[in-house]
Amino acid sequence: MSLTACLKPAALALSLLLPLPAMAGGGSFSIHLNPRSADEARALHLGLALFSVHQGMQQNQAEVRQNGRNNAAGVAQRGWGSQAVIHQEGNNHSGIIEQNGAGHAYGLFQFGNNARHHAVQNGRNQSGLTLQWGW
Repeated sequence: MSLTACLKPAALALSLLLPLPAMAGGGSFSIHLNPRSADEARALHLGLALFSVHQGMQQNQAEVRQNGRNNAAGVAQRGWGSQAVIHQEGNNHSGIIEQNGAGHAYGLFQFGNNARHHAVQNGRNQSGLTLQWGW
């Protein structure tokens, strides 16, 4: 299954939620992409690697971009050859990525307000992506 095929259901789900009014009590909506096959893992890893190159990152680096107020982000990398990206647009987000081992890639993209996520990768060559919208 291609990365495009994985993203189509996620885009459809998001389009169904967009007309809903924001709840007064707050909350969030998340899409988590975790590859189910080696081909999907390679495709996701390649996508994050291309994004990292575009951002000027190298192996075993982390990129944190924040646009808003009161955002918190942390990355812990133990091992080699891993990349982590945290991108926060909005206010009061909290994002953590822990990578233990080698060759990992993870992207966390938070939008809106008050989104929270903590990702952990152990072992070798894992990849993942989380898109999160909070209110």
